[in-house]
Amino acid sequence: MRREAAVRTPPPVRSKGAPGGVRQASPRVLAIAGGVVVVAAIAIVLGIVLSRGGKPAPTDLPKVGSATWEGALQGSTDVRKLFKGIPEHGLVLGSLNAPATLTEFIDLQCPVCQVFETQQLPTLIQKYVRTGKLDVQMQPWAIRGPASVTGQSATIAASLQNKAFQFAEMLYLNQGAENSGWLNENMIGLASASVDGLRPAKVLSEMSSSGVKSAVTGVDRRAATANFEYTPTLLLNRKGKTPRVVSQGLPSLSTLEAEIESAARS
Repeated sequence: MRREAAVRTPPPVRSKGAPGGVRQASPRVLAIAGGVVVVAAIAIVLGIVLSRGGKPAPTDLPKVGSATWEGALQGSTDVRKLFKGIPEHGLVLGSLNAPATLTEFIDLQCPVCQVFETQQLPTLIQKYVRTGKLDVQMQPWAIRGPASVTGQSATIAASLQNKAFQFAEMLYLNQGAENSGWLNENMIGLASASVDGLRPAKVLSEMSSSGVKSAVTGVDRRAATANFEYTPTLLLNRKGKTPRVVSQGLPSLSTLEAEIESAARS
């Protein structure tokens, strides 16, 4: 997928003791999160009030999102093109009859996930999802601090309108530095308003709903049970078989494609 020149592509980040090109849950970040959240909240409020850069506040958003809305975030028309016509059911992209499933555990703040989602996943969508060989199951996870929890809840809320993948792609194309205050209510509203058919107010209101909280608990429990530590973590299986981990961190695209081809025909 062509990305606009203004979109920042952060380099893969290597965490100490982690496999190459992965993002690991940081105990230090999680330990100080309680103190950071107060400072971050103040920064977010000031940022929204003082530096919108001409972008509208959540109350100025359209009732229904559109890739061609005048305030749409960069990359919105590319996202429209990438996902147009592909069936979506909650957190699943593609035909439910596809022979193989790729499951992705991703953090909306993770820069390595950003590379996978914007540079590799589009290829997989075009070659395997569109052709009915593969569906993709998204598991929005939160391991990088308080803002990751916000992104997780917002993405699951968007999934209730069957727009999780478009919404997540918009966030990745406009990703800021981790826990810098970028992933706030304003960004969630703007990303929602940049996706065709997505209702921003509904996303914002449902982030704290019981259904979203239950889904968050389910993702977190699945990751904890499997002892996952890194994002992105990718699992692959043929329908009816047990998913297996095929990558922790940024995969080799050619290797992943070969794995998908094998799973789809076996």
